[in-house]
Amino acid sequence: MVVGGAAPLRGRLRVPGDKSISHRALLFAALADGRSTVRGLAGGDDVRRTLGVLDRLGADCTGASDAMEVTGRGAEGLREPDDVLDCGNSGTTMRTTAGLLAGRPFLSVLNGDASLRARPMRRVVAPLRELGAQVDGRDDGEHAPLVLRGGDLRGASLRLAVASAQVKTAILLAGLAAGGVTEVVSPAPSRDHTERMLAALGAPVEQAGATVRVRAGAPRAFELTVPGDPSSAAFWCVAATITPGSELTVEGVGLNPTRTGFVDVLRRMHADVEIVQTGEELGEPVGELRVRSAALAGTTIAGDEIANVQDEIPVLAVAAAFADGVTEITDAAELRVKESDRVETVAALLGALGVGVETSADGLVVRGGRPVPGRVASRGDHRIALAGAVAGHALDGATEVEGFEAAAVSYPEFASDLAELTGGRA
Repeated sequence: MVVGGAAPLRGRLRVPGDKSISHRALLFAALADGRSTVRGLAGGDDVRRTLGVLDRLGADCTGASDAMEVTGRGAEGLREPDDVLDCGNSGTTMRTTAGLLAGRPFLSVLNGDASLRARPMRRVVAPLRELGAQVDGRDDGEHAPLVLRGGDLRGASLRLAVASAQVKTAILLAGLAAGGVTEVVSPAPSRDHTERMLAALGAPVEQAGATVRVRAGAPRAFELTVPGDPSSAAFWCVAATITPGSELTVEGVGLNPTRTGFVDVLRRMHADVEIVQTGEELGEPVGELRVRSAALAGTTIAGDEIANVQDEIPVLAVAAAFADGVTEITDAAELRVKESDRVETVAALLGALGVGVETSADGLVVRGGRPVPGRVASRGDHRIALAGAVAGHALDGATEVEGFEAAAVSYPEFASDLAELTGGRA
């Protein structure tokens, strides 16, 4: 993909459905007894992997992303798959499905592509084992494929070493099939979609600060329109901020406070971003993000804030590249075990655009100014591909994003949306 020319972004758009909510909605629909309708599912490959897994487990999924009907038969209605469950590149699919299957009395095998097989899995395997699940994997469960043999689960109090919504969700799904109370204590706040949605669907879950408790039970069938993905909206917020003359509204987007940390960061950098709530879906606030172009200043992104801007750090680093001054990102070692080593791939992206950047074990230092057009590589990571397109678009002159097709994992419509917002001048 070749971008450039700094054409202002103007108008309104709706980004793809939230990936996190899409995954969870499908899982909860499969656990429910009855027919659920989910509209506006995220259309990328990750969510298709979850759909494929649930289909092999016996859930009846029909329709398309604009209206998917899932007929669940309760947890007892899940059946042993006749083949390996292929999670592709989706860590969310693998980790959450492991929790779903931890208490099922049959054999299942979860596998994925080379990138997913290299990502850490013991963080979810270990707590599931503490609940009584039989889970094996390469390197004592550190890497996929994962083999689950099911078993009787017992509730326990588990303290997570790393704040992870995926791990928390896996434990809560297992807890719905466990005897007694299952408690998860996180070291810092993380995405709380699972708690909100399960509570709205009548499941026995309660939250108190960083602690979530669940008892055996199940969600009820439901109807849901998935809010727009805040992580996808973040690319447009940065793009509109750094492209002069832009004025943009992202509508129908999820405004869960554990997902809008990137707005706090951008405002701290002097961005002009307004949040307007207009409604709610299964306990999830929904509304608009209104953005105008603005001159940015450097900032520091660190500490507990990191857990809720993990996915947005690549594009926040792009914002930092256009800002006046230095931006320091620390306490973000998790970036190194994403779809790519995002410390290195972000540094390479910015370096290719002439930006001064230094890396450390847990982050980056970005020396802002005025990047120049160049040639950047996605390294097969969808968020790096999208961040590269955002940066290149804001520059006079052509920037090539190699491997932009990786963006299809989360945002296959990005190029067409960019063209529409610029009147075809993207």
